Amino acid sequence: MISDLKALLEWKVSLYNNPSYIDTDPIQVPKQFSQKENIEIAAFFAASIAWGQRPTIIKNAFRLMGMMENQPYDFLMNTSEKDWSHFLPFKHRTFNGDDAIYFLKSIKNIYENHGGLEAVFTKGYLIDQSVESSLRYFREIFFELPFQTRTGKHVANIDKGSSAKRLNMLLRWMVRKDDCGVDFGLWNGIPMSKLFIPLDVHSGRHARALGLLSRNQNDWKSVVELTRQLVKFDRNDPVKYDFALFGMGVFE
Repeated sequence: MISDLKALLEWKVSLYNNPSYIDTDPIQVPKQFSQKENIEIAAFFAASIAWGQRPTIIKNAFRLMGMMENQPYDFLMNTSEKDWSHFLPFKHRTFNGDDAIYFLKSIKNIYENHGGLEAVFTKGYLIDQSVESSLRYFREIFFELPFQTRTGKHVANIDKGSSAKRLNMLLRWMVRKDDCGVDFGLWNGIPMSKLFIPLDVHSGRHARALGLLSRNQNDWKSVVELTRQLVKFDRNDPVKYDFALFGMGVFE
């Protein structure tokens, strides 16, 4: 049974972990860039608004990049908050212009004072060699500036049960290394064996149908449970099965 299930998942990974996947996925937004910092910032914003209809996510993520003159790192480093008023009309579901401006301020602070996104996530990971500590530390640093309460809900808090789908997806994009041309594999300080599945309604539904997940909620406990099951199939790269579960949920 386990070998049959692994064979199914491996087959589905081979179907979806290839460049054709990019055409329908928000990862196409950071794929437009070659500079590391531009890729990171574009990936962070694209992942941060990745809920709702995928065409709308992609359209709005590209809109954000255009508002940053399609040079997000240079834009952040060479402009100030007084230059950001054109973000105020932005809206993606419950993420609005005030949220976008705080995100700009916080990411700029991270690059100016904390060594960049990779450095923050890696420093958090090193606290106790876990992605949980990475997610906690990132949230702490991200909200070290004064912020509106409403903005706080747009960055996952796993201690309140969040599945952290968008941050786990960002980490998959930045950390996973293979030869398939989808994930970037730019960050070296976090082992891909320690990543967690970016659990959403699609992957959760198929994980339950396959007997990989018993919990009904798409929360952090379910993320841990599902990832532990996937480690049994590939302990070095468990989150590659995100392609299988998500692909079955969206495309089949």
